[in-house]
Parts: sequence; C-alpha cells; structure tokens
Amino acid sequence: MSVVIIGGNERMVTQYENICKEHGCKAKVFAKENGSLKKKIGCPDLLILFISTVSHKMVISVTQEAKKNQIPIARVHTSSATALHAVLEEHCAAFT
Repeated sequence: MSVVIIGGNERMVTQYENICKEHGCKAKVFAKENGSLKKKIGCPDLLILFISTVSHKMVISVTQEAKKNQIPIARVHTSSATALHAVLEEHCAAFT
C-alpha cells in the first residue's frame, strides 16, 4: 500500500516514514510545500492530510487532485505519531 502524507512537522518526516514501514506501507512525506504538489503526489492508495499544519490553499489543491484521481483522503487534525498509527491501522485493515 502506498501513502502520501501532506503536512506534519519537518523534524518528524523520518519518523512518519518509519511508522508507515511498520504498517507495510510505502510513504512519501511532504511536510511543507516545495513547488507544485499536484505533480509529486502520483496515485497513492491513501492520502493523509495533517490539517493543523497545512495551509488552506494547499489543502484545496491537494483535495482537488485527489478527487480527480479518486484517491481516498484521511483528514487528521494533529500531526502526532499516535494519530498516524491510528489512521494507518484503520485504513490498512480495510485495504487488506
């Protein structure tokens, strides 16, 4: 399963990737906007948005791209490791 994480803390990028590996997922993490994310997202199985650390403009552009490609979106209010574990447990169980 492939996952794209938008937002979060820059210091926790490697921790987010390790958590995804624990759940058997490949992850791309974009903690901040570097150019156009539409081209970098690709077509993952799940898009995780850490709402509290993402600009409104970024949420809108990523959401539009996800709808266009029919990618499920998980909106999470906190960017903690515990919140990521919870989302991955819920979605990885549904995926398999």
